[in-house]
Amino acid sequence: MNLETNYLGLTLRNPVVASAGPLSQTVAGIRELGDGGVGAVVVYSLFEEQLRREAERLTRLETQFEDMFGEATSFFPEVPNEGAHPAHRYLRLIEDAARVSEVPVIASLNGVSVGSWIDTARQLQDAGAAAIELNIYFVPGDLRTTSAQVEQRHVEIVSAVKQSVSVPVAVKLSPYFSSPGHMCVELDRAGADGLVLFNRFLQPDIDIDRLEMVSGVTLSSPNEARLPRTWIAILRGHVRASLAATTGVETPEDVIKYILAGADVVMTTSALVRHGAGYALDLVVGLEDWLTSRGLTLEQARGMLAIPEAASADAFERAGYVDALQKAKSTYGSLV
Repeated sequence: MNLETNYLGLTLRNPVVASAGPLSQTVAGIRELGDGGVGAVVVYSLFEEQLRREAERLTRLETQFEDMFGEATSFFPEVPNEGAHPAHRYLRLIEDAARVSEVPVIASLNGVSVGSWIDTARQLQDAGAAAIELNIYFVPGDLRTTSAQVEQRHVEIVSAVKQSVSVPVAVKLSPYFSSPGHMCVELDRAGADGLVLFNRFLQPDIDIDRLEMVSGVTLSSPNEARLPRTWIAILRGHVRASLAATTGVETPEDVIKYILAGADVVMTTSALVRHGAGYALDLVVGLEDWLTSRGLTLEQARGMLAIPEAASADAFERAGYVDALQKAKSTYGSLV
């Protein structure tokens, strides 16, 4: 069966994509993901903070030796090997992986401000990245920050990167906007070629024995897929950008549900970390078998259960909410 998929204008052999994570930190890991069956690989993220620290280090070096004169030919400052710095390592990884990978390699930039780190997008493009994924991980802790300011920052970052590169740009964003749908439409208008729904905020917990905040990363579970599926079903047909689903993918059934909601591609890291890179083929085969059993093509299934473009999404979602409460009464009693 033909599972060929268009994502960001790129032609993928299937819609299962390895999202940014620990399996894509080496050329060998990226090749293993490709051999495992994914349609594309998003490389682990390069952070704005890493680039800022490197820029500050170079500034300190320049300042330290700015009074040296040309005749001091016997003096050369000790400069660390450039390969030791995150940006140089990352660029080399993209370059090497793009040369040997059988699937598109997508670079990932993680940042929250409009600044010089954005220029790195052009370097990633030049290194061979097929596309750039912007992971805008912004938690506005300043209580004076308005929702409009948060949204405007996202738009400005996307606009700045789009002006810097010619390769496609996807935006990975969180669901925590006052109106996620409007934010997606604004990013679409700003030129985003893809929307990745959704980022998972790594919220801290509390250790009651040590009396301190503790942070950590947990792998996603299928229950977390309901929120991104809902918004993909709403956005399908209303934005030009490709729609990528991420979070909560564990089985072929999860992939199928996202496709039915309208996702162009379905991304996963958690399932591949749990089961290995080769598990991607299980997801692909499971999707293929289901389509065959239903007599459907991939394009026929994609968006089959999205909210119809002519329907009122507000009324549709409200009706679903009321219906869910009515069904729950038979199990739990009245919940309201």
